[in-house]
Amino acid sequence: MAILINKKSKIIIQGFTGKIGSFHAEEMIAYGTNVVGGVTPGKGGQTHLERPVFNTVKEAVKATGADCSILFVPPAFAADSAMEAADAGIKTLVAITDGIPAHDMIKVKRYMRRYKNEERMTMVGPNCAGVISPGQCMLGIMPGHIYKEGNIGVIGRSGTLGYEAAEQMKNLGIGISTSVGIGGDPINGSSFKDHLAKFEQDDDTKVILMIGEIGGPQEAEAAEYAKKHVSKPVIAYIAGLTAPEGKRMGHAGAIVSSKGESAADKVEILEAAGITIAKNPSVIGDTVAAVLKTL
Repeated sequence: MAILINKKSKIIIQGFTGKIGSFHAEEMIAYGTNVVGGVTPGKGGQTHLERPVFNTVKEAVKATGADCSILFVPPAFAADSAMEAADAGIKTLVAITDGIPAHDMIKVKRYMRRYKNEERMTMVGPNCAGVISPGQCMLGIMPGHIYKEGNIGVIGRSGTLGYEAAEQMKNLGIGISTSVGIGGDPINGSSFKDHLAKFEQDDDTKVILMIGEIGGPQEAEAAEYAKKHVSKPVIAYIAGLTAPEGKRMGHAGAIVSSKGESAADKVEILEAAGITIAKNPSVIGDTVAAVLKTL
C-alpha cells in the first residue's frame, strides 16, 4: 500500500549532522523509519544519533545499501548534492530545501536524463514537505501522527494543505497509501503526472487526491494525463480562487502569468477531464468520502 517508500526502504540523510537535519532525523527515527546513516562531508567516520556518518553518498550507499535519501542541504549546494545522490544509485530523493535557484533545478533535471528511465532517480521537491507512507516510512518533515494508513493516494504542491487533507480524512476514518509533496517551486523534480502514473500502478491505492494551486501548467497536464491513462477516481482541490493575476502567492511558483494558470481555469480544465472538484479546503475529506461511497 505505497509508492516510492515503504517499511523496507533504507534511508540516508544528506546534511545529517546539521541542526535541521538532526531534528527531522530524530522525528523520522521515532516514527519508525529505517534511517541507516547520513552524509556530512568532512565528518565521515563519526557516529550521529547512533548511526554512521559518511563523507559521500556513494560511500553511504556502499556501506548501508541505502536506496532513499532526504536532503537538508543549503540552497547553494543542494543541486550538487542531488546529482551526487543520482550518481550513487539512490532511487528516491526528497529535497526539503527551499530557495534552490531555478537554473540549478534545470541543471539537475538535465543531469538525471543521462540515466535510462528504469535507472533514473525520482526526485521529490524541492521546497516540499516530503513523502510519507503511513505506518511504514516517513521521508519528510510532516507531523506523522495525523496520517492514517489506507488506500487514498495524495499528491500536493502545498505541504500544509496536505496536512489539512490528511487530518480531515483521518477524522472520517479514511487512510492514505502514500502522500507525496511535490513542492511549490516553478521547476520541481517530479510532477503530478509522474505520481499519477505510479498511483495508477499501485494495486492498493483506490482513489487519488491532487492538491494544486495557481501558477504553472502542471494541473492541466495532469488532467489530460488522467483522462487518458488513469482508471481510478481522481479528486482535486485548487487553492487560489481569489488570487490576483501577476501577484505571487506564497510559493515561488504560485503566480498567474498566462491563461490556464488561474485557479478558476484549472478547475474548469480538471472538471472537463472528469475529475471531481473539492470546492474549498474544508470539504476535502467529505469529498473523498463521497467518492469512496460510489466505489
